[in-house]
Amino acid sequence: MVRLTRIYTRGGDKGKTSLGDGRRVDKHGLRVDAYGTVEEANAVIGLARLHSGGDAEADAMLARIQNDLFDLGADLCLPESPETAGRLRVSQDQIDRLEREIDRMNADLAALDSFILPGGRPGAAYLHLARTVVRRAERQICHLAEVETVNPLAVAYANRLSDHLFVIARRLNDNGGSDVLWVPGGSR
Repeated sequence: MVRLTRIYTRGGDKGKTSLGDGRRVDKHGLRVDAYGTVEEANAVIGLARLHSGGDAEADAMLARIQNDLFDLGADLCLPESPETAGRLRVSQDQIDRLEREIDRMNADLAALDSFILPGGRPGAAYLHLARTVVRRAERQICHLAEVETVNPLAVAYANRLSDHLFVIARRLNDNGGSDVLWVPGGSR
């Protein structure tokens, strides 16, 4: 478990930060960008939880996802190597849970005949924002994976999470009743 006794260390004052293996890297590096964006998504989900409309099950799912995102950040901040084998990594179980929850929620939603514009109720709008941040994190993780070894389940988790956030946003939008649908060419 992590124990923080001091909040600032001054260690990053010159544009470097430490990875989980102690190695110092640039704060603008691909790996730091990826787990920083995961942290950003987590913050947006925290905002969405403030507007879950009393949906205890949705709030519980989002709480588990916030914890998973810390797992994902821990996974990304620790480069894979023989020395880091057995350390915390995103697992297939976490992806499977997302898929089960997506399927269960989606069964209660009407099929879509159009794309959805981000909006509707506040919780749903924040989840649409979180979904786009997760998509950016996914792109960054994929970019990182082109140059360094990355847990492939990290990419799969991010991919599935954006789908989950889309479906849970629809759930918070009165099971799709408050979704804002795209009308192609409707603003001409």
